[in-house]
Amino acid sequence: MKNWVIRKIEKEDNQSVAKLIRSVFNEMEIPKVGTAYEDPYLDLMFEEYSKPKSVYFVVESEGEILGCAGIAPLENGDPKICELQKMYFLPKVRGLGIGSKMMDECLESARNFGFEKCYIETMPFMHAAQKLYRKSGFEYLDAPLGCTGHNSCPVWMLKKL
Repeated sequence: MKNWVIRKIEKEDNQSVAKLIRSVFNEMEIPKVGTAYEDPYLDLMFEEYSKPKSVYFVVESEGEILGCAGIAPLENGDPKICELQKMYFLPKVRGLGIGSKMMDECLESARNFGFEKCYIETMPFMHAAQKLYRKSGFEYLDAPLGCTGHNSCPVWMLKKL
């Protein structure tokens, strides 16, 4: 995959991003209840991440959105902790190092927003994702932080920024 770029989400990306996220949920058979799939703003990601201390990125190549991820304050949590949110990639771009670049972009934004730690929730069977998180410095937690509403995600990780 060549000529890809990471950029901030634009309003016209909303439909493509929602479609990509839903397709990954279907592909990986991720539960739809108690996960990001149910988030009411899944079709309004540009608007949701236009809020303070929030940013959402897409990976694009030749007009096609291939992946996405964002940073936002941890809901009902410590104001010094952000959450890495909705990081998903189409199968054809996995394993190419794009996830690492996206992670770097997100964590740099989190530091610039003044966050001290970054939190993430994921699924036990998402081994490649957890490998990337560990490589990026995330460590496993014994219990969730904040109250994200994603009670079907039983793997919690945290990184000091």
